[in-house]
Amino acid sequence: GTWLVTGANRGIGLAFARELLARGQNVVGTARKPEEANDLRAAGARVERLDVADASSIARLAAALRDEPIDVLIHNAGRGGGANAAAEITAKEIEAFFRVNARGPMLVTRALLANLEKGRRRTVIGITSGLASITHSNGGWYGYRASKAALNMFVRTLAGELADRRYLCAVLSPGWVRTEMGGAGAPLSPEKSVRGMLDVIDRLTPQESGGFFDYRGKEQPW
Repeated sequence: GTWLVTGANRGIGLAFARELLARGQNVVGTARKPEEANDLRAAGARVERLDVADASSIARLAAALRDEPIDVLIHNAGRGGGANAAAEITAKEIEAFFRVNARGPMLVTRALLANLEKGRRRTVIGITSGLASITHSNGGWYGYRASKAALNMFVRTLAGELADRRYLCAVLSPGWVRTEMGGAGAPLSPEKSVRGMLDVIDRLTPQESGGFFDYRGKEQPW
C-alpha cells in the first residue's frame, strides 16, 4: 500500500517513514524543504515538497500526485511551543498555530480525497496530542492545545461524513516523544511510539472511526 506522511523529514514523521518502508510499504514523505530531507530520501521514501500552511503548495502536491492511489494519509506536520500565559498570546501566533495544525490538515485532506478514493484502505489519521484534551486541560500552551483540539474535531467530523464510503479516521496521541519538539528529556523513543501507533491504525475498526487514542490504543477523553 501507499502511505503519505506529512512532515516526514524528522522526528515522528521520519520514524513513520522508516518503519513503513521496513514493512514493505510505499511511502510518500513530504517536507517543506525536500532538498534538506536527506534522511528521508536515504530511507527510500519518495520525497515531495509541501508546506501545509500554504494553499498553493497543497495544490501543487495534489497535482504532482494526480490520480495515484493513497491508502493511508497521516497528518503529522505540526507546530509546537507557543504562549503559556493568556497575557502573552498574540494574533500572529494563534493564526500560525491554526494554519499549520488545523487548517493545513483540512485542506490537505480535501486536496487528496480523489487519491484516497482510489486507495484500498481509505484511512485518514491526525497526529494530535494529549494536550488537545479539553477534559484534561490545565493551563498553558494556548495556541497548540486549541489548534490540536480543532484538528480532533475535523477528523471526527470527517469520520462521520465518510463512514458510508468505508473511510476510517482517527486522531492519535504519540505520547511524550524524544524529538526536536518533545525535547531530549522525553521518555519515549520515536520508534516505540510509531510502532504502537501503526498497530492502532492496523487494528482500527469502523466502530472506532472518529476516535481519539494514545499510541497504545487506549481511548482518550475529548
